[in-house]
Amino acid sequence: MPRDTNPLVVGRVVGEVLDPFVRSIDLRVIYNTREVANGCEFRPSQVVNQPRVDIGGDDLRTFFTFVMVDPDAPSPSNPTLREYLHWLVTIIPATTGVSFGQEVVCYESPRPTMGIHRFAFILFQQLGRQTVYAPGWRQNFNTRDFAELYNLGLPVAAVYYNCQRETGSGGRRR
Repeated sequence: MPRDTNPLVVGRVVGEVLDPFVRSIDLRVIYNTREVANGCEFRPSQVVNQPRVDIGGDDLRTFFTFVMVDPDAPSPSNPTLREYLHWLVTIIPATTGVSFGQEVVCYESPRPTMGIHRFAFILFQQLGRQTVYAPGWRQNFNTRDFAELYNLGLPVAAVYYNCQRETGSGGRRR
Protein backbone atom coordinates (compact mmCIF):
# COMPACT_ATOMS: atom_id res chain seq x y z
CA MET A 1 0.00 0.00 0.00
CA PRO A 2 1.52 3.38 -0.92
CA ARG A 3 2.46 5.56 2.05
CA ASP A 4 0.06 8.36 1.19
CA THR A 5 -2.98 6.04 1.30
CA ASN A 6 -2.01 4.11 4.44
CA PRO A 7 -4.69 5.15 6.98
CA LEU A 8 -2.15 5.04 9.82
CA VAL A 9 -0.05 7.61 7.94
CA VAL A 10 -3.05 9.73 6.94
CA GLY A 11 -4.22 9.69 10.58
CA ARG A 12 -0.67 10.63 11.69
CA VAL A 13 -0.39 7.58 13.98
CA VAL A 14 2.63 6.64 11.90
CA GLY A 15 4.76 9.72 12.33
CA GLU A 16 3.56 10.98 15.72
CA VAL A 17 3.39 7.67 17.59
CA LEU A 18 5.06 5.02 15.44
CA ASP A 19 7.78 4.71 12.84
CA PRO A 20 6.76 3.19 9.50
CA PHE A 21 6.33 -0.59 9.70
CA VAL A 22 4.92 -3.47 7.70
CA ARG A 23 1.90 -5.22 9.20
CA SER A 24 2.72 -8.92 9.55
CA ILE A 25 0.17 -10.20 12.11
CA ASP A 26 -3.63 -10.02 12.14
CA LEU A 27 -5.04 -7.77 14.87
CA ARG A 28 -8.78 -7.41 15.50
CA VAL A 29 -10.18 -5.04 18.14
CA ILE A 30 -13.92 -5.34 18.76
CA TYR A 31 -16.11 -3.22 21.06
CA ASN A 32 -19.36 -5.14 21.66
CA THR A 33 -19.98 -6.33 18.10
CA ARG A 34 -18.30 -3.48 16.20
CA GLU A 35 -14.76 -3.97 14.91
CA VAL A 36 -12.34 -1.05 14.99
CA ALA A 37 -11.29 0.08 11.51
CA ASN A 38 -8.66 2.77 11.00
CA GLY A 39 -10.24 6.20 11.35
CA CYS A 40 -13.70 5.02 12.39
CA GLU A 41 -15.53 6.91 15.11
CA PHE A 42 -16.73 5.78 18.52
CA ARG A 43 -18.36 7.74 21.35
CA PRO A 44 -17.11 7.34 24.94
CA SER A 45 -20.29 5.45 25.86
CA GLN A 46 -19.38 2.81 23.25
CA VAL A 47 -15.88 2.19 24.64
CA VAL A 48 -16.52 2.07 28.40
CA ASN A 49 -15.65 -1.62 28.64
CA GLN A 50 -12.42 -3.03 27.31
CA PRO A 51 -12.71 -4.47 23.81
CA ARG A 52 -12.13 -8.03 22.75
CA VAL A 53 -8.73 -8.23 21.07
CA ASP A 54 -7.85 -11.16 18.80
CA ILE A 55 -4.28 -11.74 17.70
CA GLY A 56 -3.17 -13.84 14.76
CA GLY A 57 0.04 -15.71 14.17
CA ASP A 58 0.69 -19.39 13.81
CA ASP A 59 3.38 -20.29 16.34
CA LEU A 60 2.09 -20.71 19.90
CA ARG A 61 5.65 -20.13 21.16
CA THR A 62 5.43 -16.55 19.90
CA PHE A 63 4.33 -13.86 22.37
CA PHE A 64 3.10 -10.31 21.91
CA THR A 65 2.82 -7.02 23.79
CA PHE A 66 -0.28 -4.89 23.23
CA VAL A 67 -0.43 -1.14 23.90
CA MET A 68 -3.33 1.36 23.72
CA VAL A 69 -2.45 5.07 23.71
CA ASP A 70 -4.08 8.48 23.16
CA PRO A 71 -1.62 10.79 21.36
CA ASP A 72 -4.06 13.72 21.70
CA ALA A 73 -4.33 14.06 25.49
CA PRO A 74 -5.59 16.32 26.92
CA SER A 75 -6.55 18.02 23.63
CA PRO A 76 -5.44 17.62 20.02
CA SER A 77 -4.41 21.30 19.84
CA ASN A 78 -2.29 21.04 23.00
CA PRO A 79 -1.29 17.38 23.56
CA THR A 80 0.88 18.03 26.64
CA LEU A 81 0.16 14.54 28.05
CA ARG A 82 1.00 12.78 24.76
CA GLU A 83 0.94 9.79 24.75
CA TYR A 84 -1.56 8.83 27.44
CA LEU A 85 -1.36 5.10 28.17
CA HIS A 86 -4.81 3.50 28.35
CA TRP A 87 -3.87 -0.18 28.42
CA LEU A 88 -0.81 -2.47 28.41
CA VAL A 89 -0.90 -6.27 28.14
CA THR A 90 2.17 -8.50 27.69
CA ILE A 91 3.07 -12.16 27.12
CA ILE A 92 0.04 -12.76 24.87
CA PRO A 93 0.41 -16.09 23.02
CA ALA A 94 -0.11 -16.05 19.25
CA THR A 95 -3.55 -17.11 17.96
CA THR A 96 -5.24 -15.94 21.19
CA GLY A 97 -6.28 -12.58 22.59
CA VAL A 98 -5.31 -10.15 25.33
CA SER A 99 -7.33 -12.10 27.89
CA PHE A 100 -4.61 -14.77 27.67
CA GLY A 101 -1.83 -12.28 28.40
CA GLN A 102 -0.59 -10.51 31.50
CA GLU A 103 -2.35 -7.17 32.07
CA VAL A 104 0.40 -4.80 33.22
CA VAL A 105 -1.68 -1.59 33.09
CA CYS A 106 -5.45 -2.04 33.36
CA TYR A 107 -7.83 -0.69 30.72
CA GLU A 108 -8.93 2.90 31.26
CA SER A 109 -11.86 3.89 29.08
CA PRO A 110 -11.45 6.94 26.83
CA ARG A 111 -13.12 10.12 28.08
CA PRO A 112 -12.01 12.95 25.80
CA THR A 113 -13.29 16.35 26.86
CA MET A 114 -11.99 18.56 24.03
CA GLY A 115 -11.61 17.83 20.34
CA ILE A 116 -11.38 14.57 18.43
CA HIS A 117 -8.86 12.14 19.93
CA ARG A 118 -7.14 9.23 18.21
CA PHE A 119 -6.86 5.99 20.17
CA ALA A 120 -4.20 3.66 18.81
CA PHE A 121 -3.82 -0.05 19.47
CA ILE A 122 -0.30 -1.26 18.78
CA LEU A 123 0.99 -4.83 18.74
CA PHE A 124 4.64 -5.80 19.17
CA GLN A 125 6.20 -9.24 18.97
CA GLN A 126 8.22 -10.10 22.07
CA LEU A 127 11.57 -11.89 21.89
CA GLY A 128 10.24 -14.48 24.32
CA ARG A 129 8.45 -14.45 27.64
CA GLN A 130 10.51 -11.50 28.80
CA THR A 131 9.24 -9.37 31.63
CA VAL A 132 7.85 -5.99 30.66
CA TYR A 133 7.25 -3.61 33.54
CA ALA A 134 4.54 -1.02 33.99
CA PRO A 135 5.64 2.58 33.68
CA GLY A 136 5.20 4.68 36.82
CA TRP A 137 2.43 6.80 35.27
CA ARG A 138 0.11 6.87 32.28
CA GLN A 139 0.74 10.40 30.96
CA ASN A 140 3.66 11.13 28.63
CA PHE A 141 4.14 7.46 27.78
CA ASN A 142 6.27 7.07 24.65
CA THR A 143 5.57 4.01 22.51
CA ARG A 144 8.86 4.29 20.60
CA ASP A 145 10.93 4.57 23.81
CA PHE A 146 8.97 1.71 25.39
CA ALA A 147 9.63 -0.54 22.37
CA GLU A 148 13.33 0.35 22.46
CA LEU A 149 13.63 -0.23 26.23
CA TYR A 150 12.20 -3.75 25.94
CA ASN A 151 13.82 -4.53 22.57
CA LEU A 152 10.44 -5.02 20.86
CA GLY A 153 11.44 -3.56 17.49
CA LEU A 154 8.86 -2.16 15.11
CA PRO A 155 5.17 -2.97 15.56
CA VAL A 156 3.71 -5.99 13.77
CA ALA A 157 0.20 -4.48 13.65
CA ALA A 158 -1.73 -1.35 14.61
CA VAL A 159 -5.20 0.11 14.27
CA TYR A 160 -6.80 3.32 15.55
CA TYR A 161 -10.16 5.01 15.97
CA ASN A 162 -11.36 8.56 16.63
CA CYS A 163 -13.37 9.53 19.68
CA GLN A 164 -14.86 12.77 20.99
CA ARG A 165 -17.12 13.62 23.90
CA GLU A 166 -20.74 12.57 23.80
CA THR A 167 -23.00 14.89 21.81
CA GLY A 168 -25.71 16.82 23.66
CA SER A 169 -29.38 16.21 23.02
CA GLY A 170 -30.40 16.36 19.40
CA GLY A 171 -26.94 15.43 18.24
CA ARG A 172 -26.24 13.02 15.43
CA ARG A 173 -25.99 9.40 16.55
CA ARG A 174 -23.74 6.73 15.08
